Amino acid sequence: MCGIVAYIGKKQAYPIILKGLKRLEYRGYDSAGIALLHDNQINLYKRQGKVANLEEFAANKDLNGTSGIGHTRWATHGAPNDVNAHPHYSTDGNLALIHNGIIENYDTLRKELILHGYVFKSETDTEVLVHLIDDIQKNEHVSIAEAVRLALLNVVGAYAIVVISKENPNQLIAARKSSPLVVGIGGEGDFYLASDATPIVEYTKRVVYLEDEEIAIVDLNDGLKIFNINNQEKTPYIQQLELQLEALEKGGYEHFMLKEIHEQPRSIRDCFRGRMNADEGWVSLGGIKEYEQKMINAQRIVMVACGTSWHACLVGEYLFEDLARINVEVEYASEFRYRNPIINENDIVIAVSQSGETADTMAALELAKSKGATILGICNVVGSSISRITDAGSYTHAGPEIGVASTKAFTAQVTVLTLMAVSLAHKKGTISETKFHTMLAELEAIPEKVKMVLEKNDIIEKIALEYKDATNALYLGRGSSFPVALEGALKLKEISYIHAEGYPAAEMKHGPIALIDEEMPVFVIATKGTSYEKVVSNIQEVKARKGKIIAIVTEGDETVKEIADHVIEIPDTDEHLVPILATIPFQLLSYHIAVMRGCNVDQPRNLAKSVTVE
Repeated sequence: MCGIVAYIGKKQAYPIILKGLKRLEYRGYDSAGIALLHDNQINLYKRQGKVANLEEFAANKDLNGTSGIGHTRWATHGAPNDVNAHPHYSTDGNLALIHNGIIENYDTLRKELILHGYVFKSETDTEVLVHLIDDIQKNEHVSIAEAVRLALLNVVGAYAIVVISKENPNQLIAARKSSPLVVGIGGEGDFYLASDATPIVEYTKRVVYLEDEEIAIVDLNDGLKIFNINNQEKTPYIQQLELQLEALEKGGYEHFMLKEIHEQPRSIRDCFRGRMNADEGWVSLGGIKEYEQKMINAQRIVMVACGTSWHACLVGEYLFEDLARINVEVEYASEFRYRNPIINENDIVIAVSQSGETADTMAALELAKSKGATILGICNVVGSSISRITDAGSYTHAGPEIGVASTKAFTAQVTVLTLMAVSLAHKKGTISETKFHTMLAELEAIPEKVKMVLEKNDIIEKIALEYKDATNALYLGRGSSFPVALEGALKLKEISYIHAEGYPAAEMKHGPIALIDEEMPVFVIATKGTSYEKVVSNIQEVKARKGKIIAIVTEGDETVKEIADHVIEIPDTDEHLVPILATIPFQLLSYHIAVMRGCNVDQPRNLAKSVTVE
């Protein structure tokens, strides 16, 4: 949720950390702060709101120092304000600490520390941690690194932390459990630490991803050392970043979200590049190849995810069951482990996550792993926690997604799930050779068809203008288009703050139809397919109640055009691939409505990109 960044070396730390915070602001933007070590003094500056507020406040302050830590916050414990903003000091100002995660036993620790004479200034769980480290160091007479290790033995919860100390000006101490942390190794003996690689890639491509319960000491004299929480030294595994700096810029677009919507022809193509060949008629998903037979033989596959990724899994359920005839269950990761699910060694559990760091999804995987299930992952971020914990998996290769409301991640996930379903169906013999080759040809054509949908932007913008002041909206779809309706409603809620609900079109009669009047926009996926006539009937039912129909239809459709108030045409494609095309107009509608309403499209209120706390 929160974003953390730190630097130690020979350069001035402030500009590096500030730029890093701006790149990490999609992880949280309730407050921001920086602590800089200079002349045996830790200068701490923090402010409620965006990083820009911090930058304005820090202007003309002492910003010198070649080591420092920074934080951008998504509030959990304590309101978003200056006091609760990170970093947090120890009482004597010797230590400062930043934290991403939740300390679940903070109240017990806090009460003990109050008995030891500590006074708390904030409402945060994080302040407990800095005082606990300080207390252990002073009473046990140990190094800062050892005090951090001993403190974390007493902590229940999730954390990624970085600690800076006046006593050790050449050192930063970092640790992680369940929250991501990466160490960048510079070429001049300097080090960069961050929640993800985006603040690091400008300075170095050499990184180390910390594992759970690992502690890193970065020292200007001794280099990088890594220990686990039991004090066993580990050999750092250095990886090369594939991330490109230009992928982190807006590239001339007004918002990251708009850029990412328009990147989808490329991101979808990158998903299947090298994984299929329509002319030669093959699919090869190298990441899961050795598990394909196990998937074919599985009595069921369980997909776990949250938010937009959960909607992608629902599409995957339709694909796997219809094409490969494999039983699939889709679970909210946040509910999965709390209902004592029946999982055994014959099950396949597939986790889907853009960031690969979603805390609830990680917890679901850990439970499945403990039951002996085979666990696979689909995620976007190389080196992420999910990619490291799973037995195997596939990267989506969608590239960085900075906009908090996910767009290209959804279509990329659906593309990978489609490849999996088609491959399994072909090997299992549940689709004909003709159908297999047709599916590959249609999938190969999807990027160009997405471009054609994006060319409808002006039409979509005019529709957005008409409904920008709506207070409620309904999204309807059938079959694999039902998850698209859910995703469309989620996008509208996320960035424009208009209440919206997605429903199976036939379920409208079982309650939601009571809401429909002449003020209610109803968005319907009404493309040609097995349920087309039924959807047309549902549209007629809405019109009979004077609802406003905005329909996504197959190019050339005349029937719905006569009934609907507005239609958005998408190119004809195989019914199984409609979700990829049909979601694009909903993304653009939500984007334009949010812009017209003056909303912060890339950083909607109360949300963060990567949900790394439960």
